[in-house]
Amino acid sequence: MSLSNVSIIQMSLTEKLKTNVEKAIHFVELAAKSGSNIILLPELFENHYFCQTEMDHHFNLAHEVEGHPFISQFQNLAKKLNVVIPLSFFEKSGQHYYNSLAFIDNHGEFKGVYRKSHIPDGPCYEEKYYFRPGRTGFKVWKTEFGNVGIGICWDQWFPECARAL
Repeated sequence: MSLSNVSIIQMSLTEKLKTNVEKAIHFVELAAKSGSNIILLPELFENHYFCQTEMDHHFNLAHEVEGHPFISQFQNLAKKLNVVIPLSFFEKSGQHYYNSLAFIDNHGEFKGVYRKSHIPDGPCYEEKYYFRPGRTGFKVWKTEFGNVGIGICWDQWFPECARAL
């Protein structure tokens, strides 16, 4: 197993998917160049955090895993840079919507999806309007840089997430 070097990227977002994806790719490349091999982008980075209000048109931002508009780009990037990328996205699965994460290893392999388990609801966090709680279970993926467990945002406040990971 190689030594882990983790980068967590913060970036400003626009309402343009292409612009946000291009910016994210740029920051992943910079992180890899600086020696990082596990690189985490912001939650739902493809757009502004839209869950502050309940508006039906935001459901148009969601995509199925199969044929997703940017997951394959990050698979290619992960392989090229030899990095692991846990990739946040707004998932549509049949008639349901999830705050999800696609796990991509350093060979560019899609290892699976984790769906956020704990969904907040309150002023400026109208997530229950948009997302169902995931039923994927808390996941840990083995990588060349160590085992990587994933909990998304609100999951951190619940001890079963930490115990499972």
